[in-house]
Amino acid sequence: MESGGDKAGELLEEVRGIMEILSANPQFDELMKHPGIPKQEKLRAVEEAFRGHASDELVNFLEVVISKERYGELPAVFAYFEDRVKEQKGIGEAYVTTAVELTAAQRSAVEARLLATSGYRRMEMHYKVDPSIIGGMIVRINDRVVDSSIRTKLDGLTKQLLKIQLG
Repeated sequence: MESGGDKAGELLEEVRGIMEILSANPQFDELMKHPGIPKQEKLRAVEEAFRGHASDELVNFLEVVISKERYGELPAVFAYFEDRVKEQKGIGEAYVTTAVELTAAQRSAVEARLLATSGYRRMEMHYKVDPSIIGGMIVRINDRVVDSSIRTKLDGLTKQLLKIQLG
């Protein structure tokens, strides 16, 4: 018997696939958003494009979204669904900014440390290099940010010195 987690994962892969298809075909997006095209035409286009290529649940969902005239909100709905599936599966998403490119060993160490402290079972890592932070790193997971950059520390010291001089 299929577990709910497996079905959610399968649907997530389908959702990602549909979003890729939609972003690669801006004409379809324009068709779905055009106010002069009747709902029935839009529903028929979804049937022809996705029925047999995506699960019935997802095609039916797309049809409901179109019939309720909410197609423009689809990316936000799919992003919310992806976040909930990741949450259910214990997958975190981390954005790490450093002043210099990290080596593979350093990236592994950062990921291991985040897994140990965050409680997630797996982490999707996104790395960015920003030389303006001078050193250290900035880590964002969901709405939590840990900023141990040299730039932030220098900004803090500058504020303290200004308070002393003004006081």
